[in-house]
Amino acid sequence: MLSLFVTEAHAMGAQGGGGDTSQLMGLMPLVLMFVIFYFLLIRPQQKKQKEHKAMIEALTRGDEVVTSGGIQGKITGVTDDTLTVEIAKDVRVKVDKSAVARKKATG
Repeated sequence: MLSLFVTEAHAMGAQGGGGDTSQLMGLMPLVLMFVIFYFLLIRPQQKKQKEHKAMIEALTRGDEVVTSGGIQGKITGVTDDTLTVEIAKDVRVKVDKSAVARKKATG
């Protein structure tokens, strides 16, 4: 019984001619799936990261921000890596710049 399967496998491998085309067509769904993932998942995420980085670099004293932990406050000091945020009268905390989730809209 086993020899029957082996013979069939050899017979299938002995096909000539159009094997290259069928292998190429077999890869098309994989390539198409990668393209779809790129445009639906990867590209928008990269754009969002770029916008967030630009927002963080543009933060200045007096801006109102919300951290990723939900703390809201006004920036009173800016250094290279940290912000000093006033969360209540005379209560200031130092926050890493990367912890800022968004800048609050003023007005």
